[in-house]
Amino acid sequence: MNALDLFITFFKIGAFTLGGGYAMIPLIEREVVDKRKWIGREEFLDLVAVAQASPGPIAVNTAVFVGYKLMGIKGVIFSGLGSVLPSFIIIVLIAAVFTEIKNSPTIEKIFLGIRPVVAGMIFASVFRLGKSAKINRISIIFVLLVAVSIWIFKITPIYIILLSIIVGSLRYLTRGNKI
Repeated sequence: MNALDLFITFFKIGAFTLGGGYAMIPLIEREVVDKRKWIGREEFLDLVAVAQASPGPIAVNTAVFVGYKLMGIKGVIFSGLGSVLPSFIIIVLIAAVFTEIKNSPTIEKIFLGIRPVVAGMIFASVFRLGKSAKINRISIIFVLLVAVSIWIFKITPIYIILLSIIVGSLRYLTRGNKI
């Protein structure tokens, strides 16, 4: 593996994924865990968790963390550029012709057709990550409480993330470990 392999892998994922970060996660997993075996599944799950809790788009964060794990700062640069450049190029091209196509019924129908596919990819990502996260009854209850807190009670996710960090740290420390 070299920096160019890292760049091409993330460029390809970024270029051929619709729907944003969460839709990219299963493709990143397939490439770096299953196909190339650059990192293990457990470690990938940990990287995704950190990427999700970090500011910024989850797919770019995941790419950057994978790049750092594999090649340090050089990996960050190549994986980060690989994941961001396709979107940048596409946005520049769309911006150049957007005023001409923005009210096109064909374009609206295309996007209506893409939405269910994106939703399915996100669901598949959540399901696949959930399977490798060693889910138990307590985890399921926790997931439901978080979903209800955000959806019904409109609690900002940042408070839930901060609370999770505190609870996880306290649990870790009460088991005799040191941070």
